[in-house]
Amino acid sequence: MSTATQQVPEVLADPAQYRPGRTITEWTPEDPTFWRTTGKKVATRNLWIAVPALLVAFVVWQVWSITATNLKDVGFGFSQSQLFWLTAVPGITGGTARVFYTFLGPMIGQRRFTALSTVVLIAPLLWLGFAVQDPNTSYTTMVAIAALCGIGGANFSSSLANIGFFYPKQEKGNATGINGGLGNLGVSVVQLLTPILITTSVLAIGAGQKKADGSEIYLQNAAFVWVPVLIVLAAIAWFGQNDLKVASTPFSQQKVIFKRKHNWLMTWLYVGTFGSFIGFAAALPLLIKTTFPDYSVATYAWMGPALGALARWAGGWIADKLGGARVTILSFVGMAVSIIGVITFLPAGSDHGSFYGFFFCFLAAFFFSGIGNGSTFRQIPVIFRGQHLKGLTEGTPQYAAALKQAEIESGAVTGFTAAIAAYGFFFIPAMFANFAVTSAMWGFVAFYASCVVVAWWFYARKGAEAPS
Repeated sequence: MSTATQQVPEVLADPAQYRPGRTITEWTPEDPTFWRTTGKKVATRNLWIAVPALLVAFVVWQVWSITATNLKDVGFGFSQSQLFWLTAVPGITGGTARVFYTFLGPMIGQRRFTALSTVVLIAPLLWLGFAVQDPNTSYTTMVAIAALCGIGGANFSSSLANIGFFYPKQEKGNATGINGGLGNLGVSVVQLLTPILITTSVLAIGAGQKKADGSEIYLQNAAFVWVPVLIVLAAIAWFGQNDLKVASTPFSQQKVIFKRKHNWLMTWLYVGTFGSFIGFAAALPLLIKTTFPDYSVATYAWMGPALGALARWAGGWIADKLGGARVTILSFVGMAVSIIGVITFLPAGSDHGSFYGFFFCFLAAFFFSGIGNGSTFRQIPVIFRGQHLKGLTEGTPQYAAALKQAEIESGAVTGFTAAIAAYGFFFIPAMFANFAVTSAMWGFVAFYASCVVVAWWFYARKGAEAPS
């Protein structure tokens, strides 16, 4: 009671700090009175501005997954392996930039970093829009553009690390599920809309490209149409979000996570869930086109990422009810079974396989990856709170200091695990480019088995080191 009494007058003394575009110096979401009167409204506004910005960042990150499937049709002489590499390259830069964005986001602030990280995505889109209009554009140039588009994937780490600070413990899972899940929908949006956009001459800036059948498409639309959207979203973030001073954390306080065993264990698990989601999303369009060429990429490819993105939201909610570790184990078992199903329905020798069996098993794999994405992110704050608050008494200065450190480390671990898992975007298409599809799939199944063991031993079994 005394804590709440001290906090509320402080908040009321400077209500202007909670207006859009301001830096907030006092933020106590665990205080029920503050959360009910002020905090929830401010946090909700910041969340729903972050979501569309993150969604379009995912569009930029994944734009090559569809663009690459159309290059040979309009005269680019790239091999199948080169096309898979073009879809993989954004994963390298996306994952690497996520490492930096994880620590830069909380240092700079939600408002400023969202706006700036959104604006910089305009440059690779403009370059891509001009490059695809000339079939003589070199492969090296295309690789460079793909690498720059990959920066869009980095926004995820900064966005989730920042948004988590706005919410109290009991609502973090739901908030990050909404932000991450709806942000992940950008993968489906680009795969659903791009085939429509590139056939629309009304939106075209520049000449169309002729296909072998005589029809004309406008590949530049896949890039140019998002430029004004990015400008608007950056402006909304700049004028509508807030920076939290309490979330401003120097790297010296965040780097301690590299000494935390559970940072590395949760990274291993998240590579299995999100790494699979984003890698399968990048590879599936070309996988359909090369394995089942009679079926339309535009019709089917977007469905899996959409299901996985929505399942992420559900995964966080279910994990709040049943426990994150249990749901994580369920997700890996489901993914392993689903991929074995995919293998069963692939063409082999004279057997032409079954597209619908292949596709529905892939949908199941996306669904379980999404569930696991939500549950693993729910585990992280629970694990680090438990580790830091063990043996401390609530209300003491030691408890408050430990709680703050747990929040700092949870945010940093969330971003770092997302950074490393983003390399799945690179490795999965790269595996399909260099190995037989069936061999690659069995490798995934073996990895999921290892994840089940890690999740059970450290987090789910009776007497586990860090139950979550």
